[in-house]
Amino acid sequence: MNLKQLAEQLKSTALRAGALELEHYNAGTDIQRKKDGSPVTIADQQAEELIIKDLKNLTPDIPIVAEESVSAGHIPDISGGTFWLVDPLDGTKEFVKRTGDFTVNIALMQGFQPVLGVIYTPVSDELYIGYETTAVKIIDGVESPISVRPVPDEGYTVVSSRSHSDKAELQEFLKDMPVAGQSFRGSSLKICQVAAGEADIYPRLAPTCEWDIAAGHAIVNAAGGVMTQIDGNPLVYGKVQDGFLNPYFIVKA
Repeated sequence: MNLKQLAEQLKSTALRAGALELEHYNAGTDIQRKKDGSPVTIADQQAEELIIKDLKNLTPDIPIVAEESVSAGHIPDISGGTFWLVDPLDGTKEFVKRTGDFTVNIALMQGFQPVLGVIYTPVSDELYIGYETTAVKIIDGVESPISVRPVPDEGYTVVSSRSHSDKAELQEFLKDMPVAGQSFRGSSLKICQVAAGEADIYPRLAPTCEWDIAAGHAIVNAAGGVMTQIDGNPLVYGKVQDGFLNPYFIVKA
């Protein structure tokens, strides 16, 4: 598959899904609860429908693993290792709290690893794309290359979750590292900050699912960074038997 062409086609999908979500965000929307207690809104559901329709038209033979569909019990056969991972609205808690830190996440997997990622932030109108060695950020239609940065002499800038941080565990993890600053963001924007050289490390010490991180993983890889389990082992995708849950992980330059 030509990843550059796919990336170009996914821009429209991500922008349209984001525009739909922004309408609900500005108008206000009711919150429902899924079986696991996590929040879901009509914006999540409608955006997923839009994305799935586009992906089926674009690549009809590639199965799609999408958050709300999995929650409803629809899990396709992904044993071949090539599939889409979709989180139509990553950061639903941030959407509900109206912080603006929510994103549209779309990732293409090959050999159970992310090879293309698209992340769109509707509120700030920022689009991130990564594949192979190409990583870009698009703002107001202007495309700029992004890359991770060398860690500054003064130490790491750490980014961590706004809604899911165990601060005691995080501080324990960071205790032997030179830390110059720390910020808190929602959704997959934390991974994007590392990829764009705006932060140096993102330790995730709380639960996530594969669709939360796959697009960001592709982007940070393309930007020259790494994303692994906390112990340095590779992240594994396609964990149907585990409900697509991830172990703790770390993103760094």
